Amino acid sequence: MVSKKAMLVDIPLCIGCNACQEACKKENLLSEGEERKLSATAYTALESHKNDVYVRRMCQHCIDPTCVSVCPVGAFTKTNIGPVLYDETKCIGCRYCIQACPFQVPQYEWSNSYPRVQKCRFCSQRISKGILPTCAEACPTGATLFGNRDELLRTAYERLAAEPEKYIQKVYGEKEIGGTSILYLSQIPFEELGFKTQLTTVPLPMYTWNALSKVPTVVSVGGVFFYGIWWLTNRKNEIRKQTSNTERA
Repeated sequence: MVSKKAMLVDIPLCIGCNACQEACKKENLLSEGEERKLSATAYTALESHKNDVYVRRMCQHCIDPTCVSVCPVGAFTKTNIGPVLYDETKCIGCRYCIQACPFQVPQYEWSNSYPRVQKCRFCSQRISKGILPTCAEACPTGATLFGNRDELLRTAYERLAAEPEKYIQKVYGEKEIGGTSILYLSQIPFEELGFKTQLTTVPLPMYTWNALSKVPTVVSVGGVFFYGIWWLTNRKNEIRKQTSNTERA
């Protein structure tokens, strides 16, 4: 059985040094510079709240991702080990993923001539080799822990039990929309930090498929339509590459 990887962010331990974002940008060849909000050039961002409370934002890598369920061409996939990955060669730019994400994570490259959807990749190329995600490796205080999800949940609850006066007695991400791979501990109520605390515990794709099952004809016709768009998009990219190669020759 493949163990699901996850990350535990202990907010009280974060000192706001931003080493996580700096390491992430370097690893993913993103433009340098501190960013406080997620963007096409910031896969992780560090928000500053009152009383020197710092909160990391990134893709939650949901256990049952909504972005995967709404993508009509399979550009998003959920890997067995944990990361939710994006294949730009399949993307048709519909941006359903952006609209569907309950955490407003995916970012679109509006300024790019050939725009992509950008978001944290959970350092899948590293963790597949047994190497820590670069943000966890860079964290100097242990505010970011990486490991097996079940083990991290045990660690989280041990901390809650050991210091009940320090932590809000909740592990955010354990059950929200079926659970996420990024888990949080906090010293103040999560809603005060901008977390959505009214989310269902049912995976959102369940609602997607329940709705689509009622309209099989629309789904099949829509699938053909989007396949056509995907084929045309890929064909256009192939022609562009061939033209570019011819000009260089």
